[in-house]
Amino acid sequence: AGAGAGGADPFDLGDIFSDLFGPGFGSSRGYTRMRGRDIRFTLEVEFLDAINGARKRISLAEGRTLDVAIPAGVETGQVLRLKNQGGSGVQGGPAGDALVELSVKPHLFFRREGQDIHMDLSISLTEAVEGAKIQAPTPSGAVTLTIPAGSNTGKTLRLKGKGVASQGDQLVRLQVVLPEAPDEDLKKFVKKWPKRDYTPTRPGG
Repeated sequence: AGAGAGGADPFDLGDIFSDLFGPGFGSSRGYTRMRGRDIRFTLEVEFLDAINGARKRISLAEGRTLDVAIPAGVETGQVLRLKNQGGSGVQGGPAGDALVELSVKPHLFFRREGQDIHMDLSISLTEAVEGAKIQAPTPSGAVTLTIPAGSNTGKTLRLKGKGVASQGDQLVRLQVVLPEAPDEDLKKFVKKWPKRDYTPTRPGG
């Protein structure tokens, strides 16, 4: 005789799929909690923000905003992971992460090489000959820089601890700049200046 009314169904597909694919699969008795997807995007960062660190608020396509803490010393290509700031989880599962790839914009006059900062600094002929104390920019603010008397174009001065996140140094390369407008007094002085027995070093010389 066949199974009576209310008898157990010997072919429970829910149990079969549950055994094959894990609890909750294909069963009306529950669903597997799933982690949300990670979202990825690129964030452009100003040079000084990358050197000193900063906080940025960004807007996502779905209308959410994220506060991103940018650590001091980051570089282009570095990826920040924001935990649980990605896509929503399924059936109560945890949210995914937001992966932020950084792209550091170039600066007008600072250049980064490893942990050091490089820059060229123009000085006048008077400052080069006599020496001077001038204000020089650094990523953390202006400092007083001593120009030794007799400095030539190409002379490099080192500012200790003024590099990336205070770990490297700042290297300042001097450039002696003459006045753009003709200076008759300077011409007269050079003509009267006693000739010195020296020849500047020239490429190929």
